Amino acid sequence: MKCFCSFTALFTLLALSLALTPAMAQDLFVFPAKGQSDQQMERDKFDCFQWAKKQSGFDPMETPRTTSPPPGQKAGGAGGDLLTGAAVGAVGGAILGKLPHKSGSKGAAYGAGAGALLGGMHHSSKKSQDEKARQQWEQEQASAYANKRNAYNRAYSACLEGKGYTVK
Repeated sequence: MKCFCSFTALFTLLALSLALTPAMAQDLFVFPAKGQSDQQMERDKFDCFQWAKKQSGFDPMETPRTTSPPPGQKAGGAGGDLLTGAAVGAVGGAILGKLPHKSGSKGAAYGAGAGALLGGMHHSSKKSQDEKARQQWEQEQASAYANKRNAYNRAYSACLEGKGYTVK
């Protein structure tokens, strides 16, 4: 799976991951229930780190990355929508202005104004849709990160408990 990463996406993912349930963001407490020495505990923790990383496909020491690019924005922006709307309106107005009893230049002017207004409304609607898509993407990224982190924590805990430690 290919990862895409930008500064904004990374910042967003980090901010959202910090806002998740506190239990997911906290480190686990490991107690040597069978009297293991500090040296033995460190070796066991490292072995379990390696095993959990392999089992879950998640490395908690790695910088978080997005799993897909953020939703793109259409080139042109508000100016493009306004100009397109004005041009379409002007052409339509000019055509209507060719009808008997209508002035072509007045029709084009009215059409351009109406088209610009409609283009601006379209841009506002598109901007709102883009923002909703971006928020949904951010939530999906944070959820994917949390799920991977949770799988790692479960594997790490299972390994340590199997070696005689109490993990909370």
